[in-house]
Amino acid sequence: MPSKPPVRYDPSVETVASDEQETLAGLKDSFREILETTSQDYGHAVRAVHAKAHGIARGMLTISADLPHEFAQGIFATPGEHEAILRISTNAGDILDDSISLPRGLALKILDVAGARLPGSDGATTQDFIMVNGPAFAAADAKAFSKNLKLLSKTTDKFEGVKKAMSATFRVVEAALEAVGGQSSTLQTLGGAKPVHPLGETYYSQTPLRYGDYIAKIALFPVSPSLTRLTGDMVDITARPDALREVVREELIEHGGAWELRVQLNTDLEAMPIEDASVVWDEAESPFVTVATLTVEPQISWEQGVTDRTDDALVYSIWNGVSAHQPLGGVNRARKDTYALSANFRGKFNGCPVHQPASLAELA
Repeated sequence: MPSKPPVRYDPSVETVASDEQETLAGLKDSFREILETTSQDYGHAVRAVHAKAHGIARGMLTISADLPHEFAQGIFATPGEHEAILRISTNAGDILDDSISLPRGLALKILDVAGARLPGSDGATTQDFIMVNGPAFAAADAKAFSKNLKLLSKTTDKFEGVKKAMSATFRVVEAALEAVGGQSSTLQTLGGAKPVHPLGETYYSQTPLRYGDYIAKIALFPVSPSLTRLTGDMVDITARPDALREVVREELIEHGGAWELRVQLNTDLEAMPIEDASVVWDEAESPFVTVATLTVEPQISWEQGVTDRTDDALVYSIWNGVSAHQPLGGVNRARKDTYALSANFRGKFNGCPVHQPASLAELA
């Protein structure tokens, strides 16, 4: 439990920058440039971020009973089971060879949830959480996020050979930094991330969200032995463009897996800021507490010609969900319209409107 009482949510915890709309316009331009570039090159529209999926799996999320009041909030206030679907990905907006080693993402869609909806997600009954295998966002605020994305948009779907060479170099530099207790989110974002097995990783929301009466970050921790034995395991990515998709498929067919969804409550707005997404919240002051378990039975996580159609039909956004889990902070506000832009572009270009499923049975 937290060492101090959690901070209660109030709209005043957010501070909107005076030039936020200008920053948002720049982000939209970068998203649009990435989308137009990749769709013309591939003849098919993919996501502007996290374009390449390494696996899609169906599971069941079980919300714990008898949670303490501070943790029994929003969709987690009522114990029970919910169908869920997860998507494992890499953060780039183009489809890259896995030898270009980048941070991994995991998007979780929880089905059949009740509650007042966030603007733009009316009519749906799903809750999305988007997470990455690192505790903090690579940019402090929306302006820094826009600057980073603008840089990446200029190299989208270009110079793959150079990217491979740079990635190998950055991995060496990042490993040297970590050997002396350091780390560089910039190097990791540019290709210096370790080629770790995606199923052994812990995935974090990185940015804060409303948690009913409180404020929190969430994370998904692997807990079944089949997953924890993969933590830190390096994947051989040499001459294997889809190595991560292959190893995820092998493991989920053989073992499936189980994760715990955990919540970290905000206990100090200065030490755990809302508007600086690059700050790691101290787990010694407020540890992650388990509120639900995600179970995935053994299954095929990727089947060419089948799973890719499912991937096309699905859309994830941190702004798809209930008001009790409203995303907070400038980075999250910037992701609202940009993620919608990406989804709408994909649906129009591919002639396959994306939608929110009411049940797993609706998915291909």
